[in-house]
Amino acid sequence: MSNQRNEYEVVVILDPTTPEEEQANLIERIKGYVAAGGGEVASVETGAPWGRRTLAYPIRKATEGYYSMLRLNIEARSLPELERNLKLMEPVLRYSIIRA
Repeated sequence: MSNQRNEYEVVVILDPTTPEEEQANLIERIKGYVAAGGGEVASVETGAPWGRRTLAYPIRKATEGYYSMLRLNIEARSLPELERNLKLMEPVLRYSIIRA
């Protein structure tokens, strides 16, 4: 088996009550999880068109969320650990990982 990295896009929706500095810390923690899995973050988009948006339906009583998108280069075998860590992060309302 080869250790080929694939490109993925991760969209994370954070609780809108999370302070801005904590949002930045969460993104840094996600970057750390990617690095621990042998991957690298190619880019992070948090501003327009992302940022604070209205949700299609309430999630944990929140009607808005703070969206961030990260582009990653990581091995597929490292994704389950990244997903586990995202699930454990309290301010993360939802996340999606797709292969680019």
